[in-house]
Amino acid sequence: MEPVAVGLVGAGPWARMAHAPMLAKGPHTRLAGVWGRRPESAAELGAPVFTRIEELFDHCEAVAFCVPPAVQAEYAVRAARAGKALLLEKPLADTLEGARRVADAVAESGVASQMVLTLRYAQETRDFLARCAEIAPFGGHAANVSNVLLGDHPFATPWRLRHGALLDVGPHVIDLLGAALGPVTGVRAHGNPLGWTGLLLEHEGGAVSEASLCMATAGDPPPSTVAVYGRTGSAVLPAVRGDALATVAEEFARTVRDGGGHSLDAAHGLRLQQVIAEAEAQLTS
Repeated sequence: MEPVAVGLVGAGPWARMAHAPMLAKGPHTRLAGVWGRRPESAAELGAPVFTRIEELFDHCEAVAFCVPPAVQAEYAVRAARAGKALLLEKPLADTLEGARRVADAVAESGVASQMVLTLRYAQETRDFLARCAEIAPFGGHAANVSNVLLGDHPFATPWRLRHGALLDVGPHVIDLLGAALGPVTGVRAHGNPLGWTGLLLEHEGGAVSEASLCMATAGDPPPSTVAVYGRTGSAVLPAVRGDALATVAEEFARTVRDGGGHSLDAAHGLRLQQVIAEAEAQLTS
């Protein structure tokens, strides 16, 4: 399969740690160029740097995004309308309206799209979900607790400091519980996104789950956990140790080349954003 030429939008810490190495490593993709707010940072990624995003579009067949959600929502629409396949970060946007614009642009243009919900590409997660399917699951619990919003953490970025855990780690947790227990059909939220947020999720088929989210705890927080319980057993997601990003790149390339779509597409990102928007509305009412 000819490697997919992917342009990268963004040159921040996560782009340097994850996206750029993933795309440049191959063999399924190649990093065709970078556009970022700071050209000097983009130049460190070892690919051609473009000062206009339209120039980046001209030199690639797909675009990967590693920018704040509001920026992704703006430029993903432009990339889709330019006919480029999209590799999208979570959340899809900073608002439900922005997420809907991205999903609509993808649907109208017919381009391929795929979300980087990293945990879903790990073999440990796929084995966990296969186990969940065997135990007639009826409930579950997840906890994602960190100190990201404290001190000088590299990911204490303005959008995270403004929106908190629900918008940042919420997509991961809601997606995993939905994959394990069935699509989320309802949510009840309490707490504070900048402190502790609790979610009670209702799932298609009658299962229920609870999620605890926090990015403002001091010290060394415990590892994140996901556990599911069923009529014939239980399942716990183990620590992920494999290279999930390599699978992201391979599946994205096949999505682009085969044109068959991906289950974690922009429409899926919109469904996650709808749950988050409902929870946000409850927290601020």
